[in-house]
Amino acid sequence: MSMLASTTAPSTTKTVLPASSRVESVDFFRGLAIIGMIIVNNPGGSGDQAYAPLKHAEWNGWTPTDLIFPFFLFSMGISMVYSFASRLKRGESPRRLLLHVLRRGALLFAIGLFLNGYPAWPNHYHFATLRLVGVMQRIALCYVVASIIMMWCGTRGRIVTVAACLVGYWLLMRFVPVPGYGVPTRDVPLLDPAGNISAWLDRMLYSNHMHGHPFDSEGLLSTIPALGTTLIGVLTGEWLRSSVAGMRKAVWMTVFGFIGLVSGSIFGIWFPINKKLWTSSYVLFHCGFALILLALCYWVLDVKRWRGRWIIPVEVFGVNAITAYILSEVAGTGLERLVLHFSDGSSMTFQDFAYERWLMPLASPANASLIYSLAFLTVCGMIMWPLYRKGVYIKI
Repeated sequence: MSMLASTTAPSTTKTVLPASSRVESVDFFRGLAIIGMIIVNNPGGSGDQAYAPLKHAEWNGWTPTDLIFPFFLFSMGISMVYSFASRLKRGESPRRLLLHVLRRGALLFAIGLFLNGYPAWPNHYHFATLRLVGVMQRIALCYVVASIIMMWCGTRGRIVTVAACLVGYWLLMRFVPVPGYGVPTRDVPLLDPAGNISAWLDRMLYSNHMHGHPFDSEGLLSTIPALGTTLIGVLTGEWLRSSVAGMRKAVWMTVFGFIGLVSGSIFGIWFPINKKLWTSSYVLFHCGFALILLALCYWVLDVKRWRGRWIIPVEVFGVNAITAYILSEVAGTGLERLVLHFSDGSSMTFQDFAYERWLMPLASPANASLIYSLAFLTVCGMIMWPLYRKGVYIKI
């Protein structure tokens, strides 16, 4: 167990920082990802009025919104390195650590199922159509599998696994015949929404348990490259824990970030950047962006140590990221389903009422949507603030 051996090395080692070393920029980066998720998931109205950068790309290509979820998986990989090192330093056995990973993964997956059924739980939801996968489920699967790889593989093994995930996924999507459609690029266009192997597998496995048709944006096969995103985060966490000088860490993260952007763009010529299918080019591209942004945060917060009250609104979300996300999903879905009835017999959801009656008279549709998102984010921040102020970190 290479990772276990390396993280339990004596504190006098010259290659690894103490497990307790805290990297302020990681909390800040993760907070930015959660803030982005809350804003784009709660646009007010139907969401069609939101500014284009706050909406997902229709198919191939990308917008800033398409970078947010992978940024969180990337930051999760970094955090796993520090979390594992801390637990092993406290004397946890590999077996106990594995049981912790499995329990946490099961809990995250169960929360995802709950969110998919909320607010109809427990009496009015049809289990025959309950969506089985989703954001939390993908987080759970990537967390568990990446943890096992961390425990059983060294750095080289993790690099090989990342390469296998990205190359293997491309081979599957490019060359495996799709039943009923044929061979991609010969009988059906590459990444055809219905005629790709990932979408076909989703329909075979989930049938009525999917989020839309003809594929699920968090389907099973596309979790393979998402695992690659998480493991690149793990490799980044290892780099941050090394004894290399802080400025050098920032420089090399920036260098590899630009390599990711360029290689992802070039690879995208043959395997287009596509968030919904989480293509391999998309992984290289968004990890490149993540490395550059993290390098900037690291240089400002951990090298120059330019800190102050200005980081608090972001760290409020970053230190309790999963809790903040769950809160936003429960509150956001609740407002979407809360129906207001009026004396004239009409009715509308609270979300539509706030958007159309309060905000639309004050601003353009796009600005009204943005104001709603920012107001919702502010309320979530006010709820999370007491936890941050008291130093309460909820571990899920």
